[in-house]
Amino acid sequence: MREVTIALAGNPNVGKSTVFNALTGLHQHVGNWPGKTVERKEGRLILGEHQITVVDLPGTYSLAARSLEEQIARDFIVRERPDAVINVLDAANLERNLYLTAQLLEAEARLVLALNMADVAAARGLRLNPEALAAALGAPVVVMSASKGQGLAELKATLRDLVTASGRAARSALKEVAR
Repeated sequence: MREVTIALAGNPNVGKSTVFNALTGLHQHVGNWPGKTVERKEGRLILGEHQITVVDLPGTYSLAARSLEEQIARDFIVRERPDAVINVLDAANLERNLYLTAQLLEAEARLVLALNMADVAAARGLRLNPEALAAALGAPVVVMSASKGQGLAELKATLRDLVTASGRAARSALKEVAR
């Protein structure tokens, strides 16, 4: 079984801990205020032949690390280099959330964008175009409402595809080195 580490990153109050609980089956306390998660929390997820460690990072607006929460998130993403990062975004406030996304892309993190709270966006009359966002940013996009369990199967399928492709790329690179 191949071990993989995936981080959950995003602004405060975008539903990272709700996504974490849905993926891992754990019941971490979910808070609705900035600074709720001030340490990283870990859980496990099995997807096919992959054992995935899911790391719920504190909410952060950027990788500039002005607070303890931001420092923990930045250090994990930049120094520990997880196999992938699920960038959880508030679908009803994308503009505010995309600054961190841009920094994650600059840090060359392998991203999956989770447009969470799609139900809230729809209630506000907002229409999401995940295909256009995926094309513009070069990362898969999953529309979800984690608190209602919507989009969770799609997120797991996207993760499975990502880690399987990652494994194939690593095996291919090893074959090239061996030549």
